[in-house]
Amino acid sequence: MKGFNKPWAIAGGWAIDLFLGKTTREHSDIEIVVFRNDQISILEYLSGWEFKKVVGGKIEPWGVDERLELPVHETYAERLNEKIEILLNELEGKEWVYRRDPRIRRELSKAIMKTTNGIPYLRPEITLLYKSKGARPKDDVDFENTFSRLDFEQRRWLQGSLRIVYGEHPWIKFLKK
Repeated sequence: MKGFNKPWAIAGGWAIDLFLGKTTREHSDIEIVVFRNDQISILEYLSGWEFKKVVGGKIEPWGVDERLELPVHETYAERLNEKIEILLNELEGKEWVYRRDPRIRRELSKAIMKTTNGIPYLRPEITLLYKSKGARPKDDVDFENTFSRLDFEQRRWLQGSLRIVYGEHPWIKFLKK
């Protein structure tokens, strides 16, 4: 992804580990975030890869001239034994927008962080918000490993976002401390 000239970031469990600066658990895949408006750019950048999309829970081919709209957001690029999950995220102006509830937004400058080596990753509070829906055991582990490392503003943003989406959520009580 080094030469990809559009905003992108590592997502999911690897984003949490990049934030923490260490590997905290085994990961079964690698996920990246690309903004929906840049979907053609990623297809061009990964020329020679095979692309698939998830529609209604089924994996289907993604044509290189096909523009994906919501609710489709989960896609895959595959080549030989390599596979990348590409998650299309929403962007309005200079704001990242939560696809599950557009009331939740974050300035683009506050949506992506970088490691000291320059690897972009989705900020932990946004990653945890995605992981909060039907949290699986690995999502709870990611939350437990991360919440105490969030600064006040990150905790406040995640707590407020969880309240908007769910009203109540088991993670909220930990964010108040």
